[in-house]
Amino acid sequence: MSSLLNMLLGSMTSDSSVSSLSKKTGVSSKAISALVMAALPLLMKSMTQNASSASGISSLMGALSQHKSTKSLEDQISEADVNDGQKIIGHIFGDNTSGMINQLSSQTGISSDQVSSVLGSMAPALLSTLSATTTAGKDDTPETAADMGGLADLVGGILGGGSQSSSSGLGGLLGGLGSLFGGSQPAQSAAEDGTDLLSSLLNFKF
Repeated sequence: MSSLLNMLLGSMTSDSSVSSLSKKTGVSSKAISALVMAALPLLMKSMTQNASSASGISSLMGALSQHKSTKSLEDQISEADVNDGQKIIGHIFGDNTSGMINQLSSQTGISSDQVSSVLGSMAPALLSTLSATTTAGKDDTPETAADMGGLADLVGGILGGGSQSSSSGLGGLLGGLGSLFGGSQPAQSAAEDGTDLLSSLLNFKF
């Protein structure tokens, strides 16, 4: 079974998604594909880090509950509120937003403004795709404090490594991403390091 990250990469770099992003932002399809391939692992890493606390989990689930479009990704991207999308990116990257955008700009040769526009255009669709993978909150009932605390312990334990191997913790994810950008490992290897944690989180049943 493919990882959550590989599933998202496949969806967001499909011909229809890339074409829609290109039409909306004016950035070439080739540049957009490169940007999405570079940006998604960073976004997933940040989302996993953000979910290491009860407040972070609550914020993530709240964001997912607000983005549940069932339209095609092409349509979601075309109709995306870029300002809303940029706020989503800002929330995911936090204080590192400017640095991440500049890093992606350097990696892809796209201007920072274009990177921000592309990410803002794809962010709402990204959350809708993630929302579709979760089994939590089907009736939109707020999670109890006990539930959130238990999930926070689960996530914190995995992020901290605990008795698990380093390859399953955040350290493994960071190492995998480093290898990915260094070109010595395919995307799937990096995806299998830590994003399975976020996948498990999204499918956690309260």
